[in-house]
Amino acid sequence: DVILHAIIDALLGAASLGNIGQCFPASDPSYKGISSLILLKKTKDLFDQHRYSIVNIDSVVILEEPRLENYWQKMQSAISKIIDVPNDKISLKAKTTELMGFTGRKEGIAAMATTLISEG
Repeated sequence: DVILHAIIDALLGAASLGNIGQCFPASDPSYKGISSLILLKKTKDLFDQHRYSIVNIDSVVILEEPRLENYWQKMQSAISKIIDVPNDKISLKAKTTELMGFTGRKEGIAAMATTLISEG
C-alpha cells in the first residue's frame, strides 16, 4: 500500500495533477477502504485523459521487516498490468535504516518513488 501511494503521488506530481489527497480525498466516503490498486488505475485513467504516458517508475520502500524479495515480482506484475508499462520499466526495492529512526524501530514504513512521463 505505501509503495503504491508513493507511486501515485510521484505520477500525479510529475504531471502537475495534484497529489493523492487532492485527487482521492479521504473525506470522500467512496474512497474509504478502497484498494490502492484501484487508485493506481484511476491515476492511469487521469493520465490517459490528459494524454500523458508513463515511461518508467522507480520506487523504494524503507523498512526493517518484513523482507520483501519474495513479493517483488508479483507486485511489479500487478503494477505493470494496471498502468500498461512493461515490467522491466518498473523498479521496486527495499532499504533499511540500519535500526535508526521510526522505521528502524519498526514503528512504521516509508516509501519514495520517482517517475519519468511523456506528453502526447
